[in-house]
Amino acid sequence: MEKLQRLEHWQARKGPLLVVIMDGIGISPHEEGNAVRLAYTPTLDRLLSTCPHMLLQAHGTAVGLPSDSDMGNSEVGHNAIGAGRIFDQGAKLVNRSINTGEMFRGPVWRRLVDNCLRHDTPLHFIGLFSDGNVHSHIDHLKAMLGQAKREGVKRARIHILLDGRDVGETSALDYVAPFEEFLAELNREGVDYRIASGGGRQKITMDRYEANWDMVALGWKTHVHGQGEQFSSAAQAITTFRRRHPGIIDQDLPPFVIAENGQPIGKIEDHHSVIFFNFRGDRAIEISRAFEDDQFDKFDRSPRPKVEYAGMMQYDGDLKIPKSYLVAPPAIDRTMGELLVNSGVHQFACSETQKYGHVTYFWNGNRSGKFNQELEEYVEIPSDIVPFEERPWMKSAEITDRTIELLRSGLYRWGRINYPNGDMVGHTGVLQSAIAAVEAVDLGLKRLLPVIQELHGIAIVTADHGNSEEMFERKNGGVVTDKAGNPKAKTSHTLNPVPFIIFDPDYHGEYRLRQDLPRAGLSNIAATIIELLGFAPPEDYDQSLIEFAK
Repeated sequence: MEKLQRLEHWQARKGPLLVVIMDGIGISPHEEGNAVRLAYTPTLDRLLSTCPHMLLQAHGTAVGLPSDSDMGNSEVGHNAIGAGRIFDQGAKLVNRSINTGEMFRGPVWRRLVDNCLRHDTPLHFIGLFSDGNVHSHIDHLKAMLGQAKREGVKRARIHILLDGRDVGETSALDYVAPFEEFLAELNREGVDYRIASGGGRQKITMDRYEANWDMVALGWKTHVHGQGEQFSSAAQAITTFRRRHPGIIDQDLPPFVIAENGQPIGKIEDHHSVIFFNFRGDRAIEISRAFEDDQFDKFDRSPRPKVEYAGMMQYDGDLKIPKSYLVAPPAIDRTMGELLVNSGVHQFACSETQKYGHVTYFWNGNRSGKFNQELEEYVEIPSDIVPFEERPWMKSAEITDRTIELLRSGLYRWGRINYPNGDMVGHTGVLQSAIAAVEAVDLGLKRLLPVIQELHGIAIVTADHGNSEEMFERKNGGVVTDKAGNPKAKTSHTLNPVPFIIFDPDYHGEYRLRQDLPRAGLSNIAATIIELLGFAPPEDYDQSLIEFAK
């Protein structure tokens, strides 16, 4: 059991250290559509004018993604913060596995394909249908369909979850149309590969942290049983829903079923094979449980088909969800939480349901549960099941209330919390709501900082990626507008850096922020926290953001 060594030249503060993740609050120089700059944020403004601070990279290779054109996301952001090192992440691992052919030589792919060949049954694919590269990538789906055809699978059915969140909010047809052309090319040579069902990612299937099992139940009904409003094509469904619900964005589109002569073309039945092709775990766990768990009781699955099921990756290594997967996830070990627990440091984590798993599961390297029941406290504030733009303050007040209680208890040397507002409301594309969301986070900070000062502690204020600072699509240095001249809403994450601020009321110049790191990023935070708690970081951790005075 690895323990941390004490620093000889630094005595930690008397009070606790609190890490505040302002989820989805990045820094952009642009004013238009920038909810962070447009919001009334006196507390954040004061921190940036009076405290040591810098900007950190939170996207691309800085968090283990394939390229610097890849947006950061909450999963990899919290992985990087908690692990203190950069690990190759989902998309990068899947790309490598496909490009080398390792995926298709693996026993899971072989079993699923052989099952289809043996029973002359379809191979089904379910997943987020875009190239956002946060939860999935459409190129991975295309690669698997091409390989399935080469191996003799005669029928494939694709169940598409429309994005509009990690990509343009009404971009669904930009993916459906060329994909239908791709399928038409495959189908010229004796196979039958078709889109079978779909719906918006915020309507069906992709719930997370058990916030709304009704979404998963509706997805099951749509994909598995083929029950729902019928259309002749996905394009017809999308255009019909848009005409019926003016202003609706892709993530909120209702479920649909593709049918011929009144019969669904893609029900999932006995002896079929199913691949959930998302590589990110949080929104893939519940549907995987529905397919695999014999003791499942969240909704009525009957009739439950007997299928061969696999995820793109294993979404929860501790709970073994799913049991079968195509690509092994990154093996993240020795996270800062584990090392500090091993060193006897009491800690807590707190957020509402929407981001609870990020300050626990993802922070701990994709590990469920606690390292030590006696030294850790995990607090989940139940999220409201309400559209985020209608209640942009979310549970920020309750998170703040509970955090103040935990700090004042005197039981914990450090804690970590996540305010989800900037991210979850940012994804709605509604600027005014995002402004209110940022203001709610600022109000939480206003209440927390006096407690940190009272207890002679330290607060680190940062973020996991950008989102709400860029609520309008931008191209070539300007805002993208529609035909009427209105700014086009942006619902995805960004490539912008995030703030890193140290609020230390007892600071007297004992340390300073380093200026010699070529590309400071989220993975440098862990060593910084460890040092401020009075320990020496492991040698293989990315360097601390501070250096102590000689």
